[in-house]
Amino acid sequence: MEYVITPYTETQNEFYYWENEFTSNELDYLENLAKKSKDNALVGAQLGTVERDLRRSKISWMQYTAENDWVFKRLSHVVSSVNAANFRFDLTGFGEGLQLTLYEGSDNGMYDWHRDRGTTVSRKLSLVLQLTDPSRFEGGNLEILDVMTPITIRKQRGLITLFPSYITHRVTPVTHGERASLVAWVSGPSFK
Repeated sequence: MEYVITPYTETQNEFYYWENEFTSNELDYLENLAKKSKDNALVGAQLGTVERDLRRSKISWMQYTAENDWVFKRLSHVVSSVNAANFRFDLTGFGEGLQLTLYEGSDNGMYDWHRDRGTTVSRKLSLVLQLTDPSRFEGGNLEILDVMTPITIRKQRGLITLFPSYITHRVTPVTHGERASLVAWVSGPSFK
């Protein structure tokens, strides 16, 4: 299997794409898990609040087990490859479980502009794996803010987008269908 790391460096904020890490069957498995998500996503997890003006999605968590070891290993491979070649952050690994997220068109699912700040760990690198084929939903664009200009990440099933957790980003409202994704954060010592 050929892996592709594609930098997007036309902006001040660099981010990278990674393709072909998961097979169609593996993506089906992960997407089906995301579709079972029932918990309303919280904002400011330490406060445990639901703020529907900021975020409307359902989530569930994948903690490390022997059964899903393959997911963590494959994502670790992606993170270590991209980080070594580009960011060179001091990373210690996944400090939290993986988040499976479902944005539903019937609820105009979205997550407005935010940064991935950790509450108990120092998040340094974020990754988003798109699980749903883009022909099955409308809207739901992952956008990264470059100074004052939003950059729309291309929609592609299986595409992993990696970026520093301090970069402002959002998911625009899903207007039709459902968009499922897997989100992970890689921790490390605080930036100095």
